Amino acid sequence: MLFTHDTEVALGAAAALVNTVDADGVSDEKLPDLAALDEFFVAYGWSGGRTHTQAELQLVRDLRPRLRHMWTLAIDGRTEEFVDIINAMLRETNALPQLVKHDNWDYHLHATPSDAPLADRMAVEAAMAFIDVVRSGELSRLRICEYQNCGDVYVDLSKNRSKRFCDGGCGNRAAVSAYRARKAAARS
Repeated sequence: MLFTHDTEVALGAAAALVNTVDADGVSDEKLPDLAALDEFFVAYGWSGGRTHTQAELQLVRDLRPRLRHMWTLAIDGRTEEFVDIINAMLRETNALPQLVKHDNWDYHLHATPSDAPLADRMAVEAAMAFIDVVRSGELSRLRICEYQNCGDVYVDLSKNRSKRFCDGGCGNRAAVSAYRARKAAARS
């Protein structure tokens, strides 16, 4: 394991949140309504209170471009700007790290109370995970899928830093395309 379990979970959740909309930020909306947000909340093991309102949904949606921008900064090696955004997110949410234990999790860090707005908790969880990425010098592990026209972000947790595609099936599509190209070339 490259990072602690809670850091890897938070990084995965941040990437998944970014990927709930296409890179252009307007098409292929995967958080179209409160039911979809409920499913996302459960799928990524979020804890704490919810308001279950359209305003909550919009605040979560509004977080996505900021997180996507962080992936871009990481890929471009713009560490100072990346860190500035982390610090801003922590300041804006009045984050105060503390050890907590809940559900099936042993002690781990939370930096917001469980009744803080969901978007704030998501932003802080991402920021706290990004802190570990920066401190370990692993910004290069934040990547964008190399498959043409995909644009999804992911975290490369492979030992040899070789992951090139997101978890949305792009690796399989690339392999099939390469296979078909080799077969076509062999027939020529």
